[in-house]
Amino acid sequence: MLLPVDITLGVVLALLLAAAATVAALASLGRSREILLAGLRAAAQLAAVSLLIGWVVRSLPPLLAFVALMYAVAVWTAGRRITRNRTWWWVALPIGAGVAPVVALLLLTGLVQARGIALIPVTGILIGGALTATVLGGRRALDELTTRRGEVEAGMALGLLDRDARLEIARPAAADALLPGLDQTRTVGLVTLPGAFVGMLLGGASPVQAGAVQLFVLVALMAVQAVAVAVVLELVARGRLHRDSGAPERRRGDGRLGRGRRGRRGRRGRRSPGIG
Repeated sequence: MLLPVDITLGVVLALLLAAAATVAALASLGRSREILLAGLRAAAQLAAVSLLIGWVVRSLPPLLAFVALMYAVAVWTAGRRITRNRTWWWVALPIGAGVAPVVALLLLTGLVQARGIALIPVTGILIGGALTATVLGGRRALDELTTRRGEVEAGMALGLLDRDARLEIARPAAADALLPGLDQTRTVGLVTLPGAFVGMLLGGASPVQAGAVQLFVLVALMAVQAVAVAVVLELVARGRLHRDSGAPERRRGDGRLGRGRRGRRGRRGRRSPGIG
């Protein structure tokens, strides 16, 4: 057993959670409350999963329902992290486009069985990776478009389509969402021993088997995240996923209001019919 489940573990977890929230508060990071709530939520969710997992894997319908629940929660979490308007549900596309082909490949090749406990952790890892990449890529792309709005409009004035002008600005920022996965893959075995590797060893697998499983997880995650970032970038570029033009985004530093969406549409409408 890696960690004893006793009162000492609970005390240490509480201290670490309090330390994280305190440091965030002292550094004025503005995430103290979120850290506390995330820690408490994780404890409650893991406790519930620990009680339900044995029942879920007994038959296919509850197992598939649990996988669907993981996907739905990931879509909600990623969507609301990227934008607060009604376009948030579009993130179902990048997460699904990244995860579904990989899971289908695993099932068709027999590497993972549809019945059994293996499907849940493997799918959960892939969904989690897609969630992270989608959030980072979507937020970075939208932030870049807001900050460099003038460059986007300049590109459209030069004749670029709206999509192409947004892509030119947002693509480099969105691509940074792939860096965590790349760094983890590059440094595996040298800096870190990821969870799949350690879990396999603790479960009695040989080091070779554990290494093979971990390699698969890392490569699969890179594929999932690459697809997720590419799709969310396309959604942002096409305007399917966007943020509302609220006061903080439309007001200039001198206090005057900048152009809203109507002004930009109006100018695009005056371009030649073959553009846009």
